[in-house]
Amino acid sequence: MTLVDGKGPREKLVFASSLSPQKASIQRFLLLVKSIRDFGGSLSHTPILCFTLDAENEFPARTRNQFSALNVEFTNVKIANEGSQFPFLQKVLLSAQAEAVTQAKTARLAWLDSDTIVVQEPKELLLPKDIYLGYRPVHHTIIGSHFDESPDLFWRSIYRHCRVPEDRMFPMITHIDGIEIRPYFNAGLLVVRPERQLLQNWRDSFLKTYKAAEFQKLYEKDARYAVFMHQAVLAGTILSTLMTDEIMELPSTYNYPLHLFWEDVTDGRPSSLEDVVTFRYENFFENSDWRKKIPAKEKLKQWIVSVRATN
Repeated sequence: MTLVDGKGPREKLVFASSLSPQKASIQRFLLLVKSIRDFGGSLSHTPILCFTLDAENEFPARTRNQFSALNVEFTNVKIANEGSQFPFLQKVLLSAQAEAVTQAKTARLAWLDSDTIVVQEPKELLLPKDIYLGYRPVHHTIIGSHFDESPDLFWRSIYRHCRVPEDRMFPMITHIDGIEIRPYFNAGLLVVRPERQLLQNWRDSFLKTYKAAEFQKLYEKDARYAVFMHQAVLAGTILSTLMTDEIMELPSTYNYPLHLFWEDVTDGRPSSLEDVVTFRYENFFENSDWRKKIPAKEKLKQWIVSVRATN
């Protein structure tokens, strides 16, 4: 598979995520890739692109061979050091590069955080005609703007910097705490049509916005504004770039947060992970007794153990 050089037919879907040479990052990415290949159904052979700030030769030879066997294509991205430690800036830059690389090569790009596991064929990622974004709401409200209240200074500033039209607002229900908020999208699963350049617009808006003096003051007031700045600008970018009928909320079985399972107060909480399509886990598997806690059947548990053991 040589997608990035433009050879071959246009793909219907491409998966992309990020990777670093750290063992934990490699293990996560391996779980993601193996889950696509093992459980992706008709999408199991879909191209997978790996975007990294590190040269390919900085990864162990064993790792390179593993991913080569799984038909994963590496792309090294060079970015300026300035601001590189700001929370989630690298995600913004790498996802934009993924979109730019695939813009003429695929009809749809699915950007996934590497702590994602695919459990069933993710057929809803094949966005219908005239839909340019498939998304899930944020897990928790946290800094989100309650729909029945006026936006606070932070969100008013986001809307102004991103030039969001007033008529683009609509209610959205958070994934875990079930609160009605203004549009606030989770950045861990984004399915886009690359020709609309949504992720590149996100990058451009973020780089113009995150250093603004008014936000610096807000970061000092509440550090969570800095942590979630990338998702706030994403919301502003989506609302200013796409019409409401051009975006689609994916089912709650997508991007399900395993690490928040016990906080889920909604009717959509699954009885078992086999009932979801994709799930996220953050640091869940770092817990020594995760096998006792995970709401999954033994077959899935054993699959996770076997993949983790190969790293």
